[in-house]
Amino acid sequence: MNQHGEAWKKDFPILDQQVNGEPLVYLDSAATSQKPTQVLEAVDTYYQTANANVHRGVHTLAERATAQYEAAREKVQQFIHAKETAEILFTRGTTTSLNWVAKSYGEANVQEGDEIVISYMEHHSNIVPWQQLAKKTKASLKYIELTADGQLDLDSAAKQITARTKIVALTHVSNVLGSINPIAELTRMAHAVGAVIVVDGAQAVPHMAVDVQQLDADFYAFSGHKMLGPTGIGVLYGKRTLLEQMEPVEYGGEMIDFVHEQDSTWTELPWKFEAGTPNIAGAIGLGAAIDYLTKAGVENIHAYEQELAAYLLPKLQNIPGLTLYGPIDAAELTGVVTFNLEGVHPHDLATALDMQGVAVRAGHHCAQPLMQYLQVSSTVRASFYLYNTKADADCLVEALIAAKEFFNHGTI
Repeated sequence: MNQHGEAWKKDFPILDQQVNGEPLVYLDSAATSQKPTQVLEAVDTYYQTANANVHRGVHTLAERATAQYEAAREKVQQFIHAKETAEILFTRGTTTSLNWVAKSYGEANVQEGDEIVISYMEHHSNIVPWQQLAKKTKASLKYIELTADGQLDLDSAAKQITARTKIVALTHVSNVLGSINPIAELTRMAHAVGAVIVVDGAQAVPHMAVDVQQLDADFYAFSGHKMLGPTGIGVLYGKRTLLEQMEPVEYGGEMIDFVHEQDSTWTELPWKFEAGTPNIAGAIGLGAAIDYLTKAGVENIHAYEQELAAYLLPKLQNIPGLTLYGPIDAAELTGVVTFNLEGVHPHDLATALDMQGVAVRAGHHCAQPLMQYLQVSSTVRASFYLYNTKADADCLVEALIAAKEFFNHGTI
């Protein structure tokens, strides 16, 4: 399986460089993934051969661009197993997708006294929109607690989700703990009380097979840049019945049917939500990323990441003074490993690792309620993807040991 990592790594030119005189070991894919040559070339080819606005022109380049843009939508639909392309909306990213749901569906369906249920492991993008909705509608915002090993507490979920609950918004995979949540089971809980479920899939879609119909998710959001695609492109999946009821969040060109002097009507799904010139190149790049992930096999990627986690975790546990957060069973994780080293601030540790060529993320990871729940101010996160190897894991361990020695004794 490790051969796969080495083979995949060759497709990512950015990884073939040195940082601070050391070979780059990139372990920050949970923040943004690197892009394979195939994606870079797809975007470049679009700009060189098909650059034009979509849906509006009848000339050759416009038709070519439109065909490629809509082909990308079809790839997304097939990749997450949506029923139809009308249920796939292109957005700027997960944050935009979640805000659209809170603004359009939320404001139309949540009233004073209703409940919105989230969890302590949510990214700020899946907290702040619901805070604002709760304030605006005078609804109650409730949190599902976590188990001692950093997983969603289903007993707590059963208590928090009640007959007054209108929206349950949860991450599929924690961006800090790497925990994989049982979304299908949580969907059943939500639907049993008549609530809809909104899923933040930003950390799931890049790393594991996702079937929105099997999950029975009402809304599912994710970003292109975390799954080998360009920045500035994202997806909101929504069930057709819900999307048809919702009003657009943005207005302007492309999303209209007809504009009268005092009123306008909207075009059909999915375009009624996509006002203005879309990120055409981003969508085409996302389509190329999906081609790459499909060829690699998301099941293979998930298994490989779990193999890397199973290899790394025991080595980290053997470092005195290192505290791990989240599950320590590789079968319950994606490629995210979060930790702190006793006596060393996470930012200092990340800087020391960077001096050895190892790129990790330090801070609160846009999850401050989780940090408070864990009773820490910040942590260090190493996040692996298909292009990482066991050699990269060894480099992380060696760099941590060297950094520990430096902070304790002033030498490396």
